[in-house]
Amino acid sequence: MIENPILRGFNPDASVVKVGSDYYLATSTFEWMPGVEIYHSSDLVNWTLVAQPLQGETTVSLVGNLNSGSIWAPHLSYSEGQFWLLITDVKTGTAFKDTLNYVLSAKEITGPWSEPVFVTASGFDPAFFHDDDGKHYLMSMLFDHRLEKKRFAGLVMQEFDLATKSLVGERKKFFEGTDLGVCEGPQILKKDGWYYLLAAAGGTDYSHAATVCRAKQVMGPYELSPYHPFLTTKNDPKNPLQKSGHASFVQVSADEWYIVHICARPLTERGYCPLGRETALQKIEWIDGWPRLATGTSAPERLIDEPSIAKEVIQKKDHSSRTDFDEPTLPSYFKSLRQPIGSQCSLSERKGYLRLYGQQSITSLHRQTLIARRWQHFAFRVETKMEFEPQSFQQLAGLTLFFDTDNWHYLHVSYDEETKEKYIQLETDAINQFQYASERLVIQPNLAIHLAVEVDHEWAQFSYAVGDEPWQMIGDPVSAAQLSSDFIKENGKLAFTGAMVGICAQDMDNHRSYADFDFFTYTESHS
Repeated sequence: MIENPILRGFNPDASVVKVGSDYYLATSTFEWMPGVEIYHSSDLVNWTLVAQPLQGETTVSLVGNLNSGSIWAPHLSYSEGQFWLLITDVKTGTAFKDTLNYVLSAKEITGPWSEPVFVTASGFDPAFFHDDDGKHYLMSMLFDHRLEKKRFAGLVMQEFDLATKSLVGERKKFFEGTDLGVCEGPQILKKDGWYYLLAAAGGTDYSHAATVCRAKQVMGPYELSPYHPFLTTKNDPKNPLQKSGHASFVQVSADEWYIVHICARPLTERGYCPLGRETALQKIEWIDGWPRLATGTSAPERLIDEPSIAKEVIQKKDHSSRTDFDEPTLPSYFKSLRQPIGSQCSLSERKGYLRLYGQQSITSLHRQTLIARRWQHFAFRVETKMEFEPQSFQQLAGLTLFFDTDNWHYLHVSYDEETKEKYIQLETDAINQFQYASERLVIQPNLAIHLAVEVDHEWAQFSYAVGDEPWQMIGDPVSAAQLSSDFIKENGKLAFTGAMVGICAQDMDNHRSYADFDFFTYTESHS
């Protein structure tokens, strides 16, 4: 049996394409860089990261973008000997939404990828459909800012010229949505003379769903499936794969079909989901020309039979990792905020160490020095060893549990200029409510310091050790659960990502101080 999710931790909006016997899948990265993660699999079970197409900020700059904005719902496809990637860079999240859509292409999935070309800004979740008559179409949801209108105004489609990477002719609204509302994330599959429209519906939370319609013409009219909704846990609060929806078809053979889809695993029934939205796999069947989950219901399953191409496969379930920073580049699981880490990070200035030069504060939407990896399990321990000699209270460095710039826990080392002492302290931020979660503890200068955090479902405990001294806990346990979109949305803010853990440095004076990190371990607890 295969256990869902197949991509664990913050990995939403999966778009999958099959090329030969290989499967490629792209997921959203929002404000985290490099942008868009593309995975490869030969069995639909184990996935390896092979490409991150948005590496720089020359064309698509995320600096200054709002939390949970930036790169939404990529669409990956293959046509005319090339891979095609559509992305949205979401700049604003008010009654207006500035949604800049770009197209990239590559002959090989690993690149090089072309520079992004702007296409349209009419809405988000763009997707290609490559018809078998040689025509190509771009579709997306349509966003309507007018106060008297529905903001999610249906789906639009327009012909697209792959050679010039530009839209052709007039845009047409081809689908209004269903009774579930909030229609987005369109995908079209052509099968047996029918065009099947697979779309997300119902919003991104516990009412999320996927719907299917079909038509004889690509522009419609589309009729709703008798198996409606196609996928949801809206009325199934005990299902372990909550928030299921936003899906993508994938074909193994003429008789074997699947979908990949969004899901989330709450800590408690309909509670907080710090791991964010993940990617699951479900088998489907075709009944009288309509797709339906193989369960015969709309409910996804945590355990499914392995695909025929995965009969001898052992599913990877432990994502523990360690780096001693001996490599010439950072491990690919590390991501930075809104910009490539670039010159603020060095693996060569001190061999065997990662040097981070401090920039702006941990609350900055612009230029931070922070690298982090996603949580992929509810229980884990992270350790790092840091050397840092601050000379000002405006210089900090340390270990953080991080959701976004308004929500984090930060165990940092800094300097008190009045007492001339180096110290360590734990600070937290929940929706811009800042507080110290520990006393300020003086530590000896010129000694390496070990930092650690142990997450166990709803709670997290930080600890430290100076030199060869034993570990000491610092502060009481802090909430791991609140590092979730659910907590943030309860407080009226936008949130779509997932919890991360990482190391960072700040210098809010002259941007010259630095911290050296010897290693970084992430160890999951599967007992």
